[in-house]
Amino acid sequence: MAIRIGIYGYGNLGRGVESSIMQNPDMELVAVFTRRDPASLQIQTKTAKVLSVNDCESMKDQIDVMILCGGSATDLPVQSPKLASMFNIVDSFDTHANIPTHFDEVDAAAKAAGTVGAISVGWDPGMFSLARIYSSCILPEGESYTFWGKGVSQGHSDAIRRVPGVKNGKQYTIPVESALAAVRSGAQPKLSTREKHTRECFVVAEEGADLAKIESDIKNMPNYFADYDTTVHFISEEELEKNHSGIPHGGFCIRSGVSGLNKENKHVIEYSLKLDSNPEFTAGVLVAYARAVYRLSQEKVTGCKTVLDIAPAYLSPLSGEELRKTLV
Repeated sequence: MAIRIGIYGYGNLGRGVESSIMQNPDMELVAVFTRRDPASLQIQTKTAKVLSVNDCESMKDQIDVMILCGGSATDLPVQSPKLASMFNIVDSFDTHANIPTHFDEVDAAAKAAGTVGAISVGWDPGMFSLARIYSSCILPEGESYTFWGKGVSQGHSDAIRRVPGVKNGKQYTIPVESALAAVRSGAQPKLSTREKHTRECFVVAEEGADLAKIESDIKNMPNYFADYDTTVHFISEEELEKNHSGIPHGGFCIRSGVSGLNKENKHVIEYSLKLDSNPEFTAGVLVAYARAVYRLSQEKVTGCKTVLDIAPAYLSPLSGEELRKTLV
C-alpha cells in the first residue's frame, strides 16, 4: 500500500513536494491543505483533495505523513507542534539558532500524541548537517566550513516579505570568494560570519512605504541579516519578475583536517550542491524523509528526530538486501 501524504501549504515548496511525490511510486498524495480558498487552487494530482487548513483534523486517519511547507520565520514554529499532535510530520525549519527550541516543542507534542516529527529537513539544515557530522568524525582535528550560494534563500526571502512595507522581494546569499579559496587550500582560516558571506536583497516596496525604515529593518534583523554585510536594492515589480524570477541555489560544506603522528598530512572533504531550483531540491529531501518517518512510525517510534537521528536506509524504497547489493 502506498504511503499516504498530505501537503500543508502550497507555495513553491508545496508544488515541489507534489512533483517529487510523482517520482516516488510508493507514495500517494491524498490532500493539499491551504490558507487560501480551496476552490481557487489548481493542483496537478487529480485524485487528491484540496482542503482548508481548518479541515486537516478531519483527515487524521487518512494521512500517514504530513509534509509542512510553511516558512520558518512565523509559520513552522506554530504549525509543526500543532500538527505533530495529529499527524506524523516532516518540516524544513531552517533558523539554525532556534532549532533546539523547535525540536523540544515538536518532541513534546509528538510524544504526547504518539507520532513522529522530523524537523529541519532540507539541504541546510539537512544534507549539509550529515556532511558536517560525517566529516568531523572522520577528521576530528580540523575545522568545518559552510558556504551558501550564490543563490536565492527561500527562508531569507520569506523573512524580507514579512517586513512591514514590503510588497515582494528576493534575497541572494553570496560566498566571499577569497574566504572559499583559503578554506579549500587547507589553511584552516578563522572566519567570522561576516567574512564568509554577503547578502543582497531586491525589494519591491508598497506605495508610500518608508524605504529607509524597510532597509533598516532588514539589515538589523536578528538570525537573518544582522551579522552580514547586507545590500538592499529597491526595484519595481516588473524588474523583479524579469531578472529575479528563478530560485537557484547551492553551496559548499567543507572539512579541513590533519592526520599523522606529526599532523603532517592535510585532508579536505567537500560536499557541494548546484541547484536550478532550491524548493524542488528541498522537496525531494522532505519526501525521502517522509518515507523514513512512516517507517519509524510503523516501528512504534515516537517523538522528534533530525537527519542526524535517522539511518540512511530508512530513506530508500529499496530493501536492505537490495541496498547492500547495489550501494554498499
